[in-house]
Amino acid sequence: MTPSKRAPQVCILGSAEPGSRAYELAGAAGEMLARRGVTVVSGCGAPATRVAAERALAAGGTVVSIVPHDDIGVKDWPCSVLIPCGMGDARNLLMALAGDACLVIGGRAGTKSEVCLAWLHKRPLLPLTGCGGWSDSLERDPPDERKNSPILPWSSIAELEAQLAKLGLV
Repeated sequence: MTPSKRAPQVCILGSAEPGSRAYELAGAAGEMLARRGVTVVSGCGAPATRVAAERALAAGGTVVSIVPHDDIGVKDWPCSVLIPCGMGDARNLLMALAGDACLVIGGRAGTKSEVCLAWLHKRPLLPLTGCGGWSDSLERDPPDERKNSPILPWSSIAELEAQLAKLGLV
């Protein structure tokens, strides 16, 4: 029997509050990824990453959630697969490595940490622009001068899909 090729995986990193355009785009991104057969990787800790996971699941997709604590019995967590790493903020490295690319929405300190780790490990970054937050400036102000990976901004689902197509992920 020939092993099947694994589905592409995209990590959803960042934060945005319900009611914001970034939050709505996060949900739409999760849904689009699921419909295109992409596995969504999310910690589901921030509203934006959680809505991306919820919408991916509702669209019939697969969602892997890597949580910082060690509790496998987490209730009402939107995921197909739950990975309790028990490593606290060190989980950010797992998040950075678990995707073929990382979608970045808004973001605070934890997101910056994940993005820098993804950059160091040469994962493409897809920052949402035009919605405020740290992801707006990522293309103009990358983690450092090395140009480790592409930074492909998007401001609509059509643009995100086009950027993912450039990477061969959809």
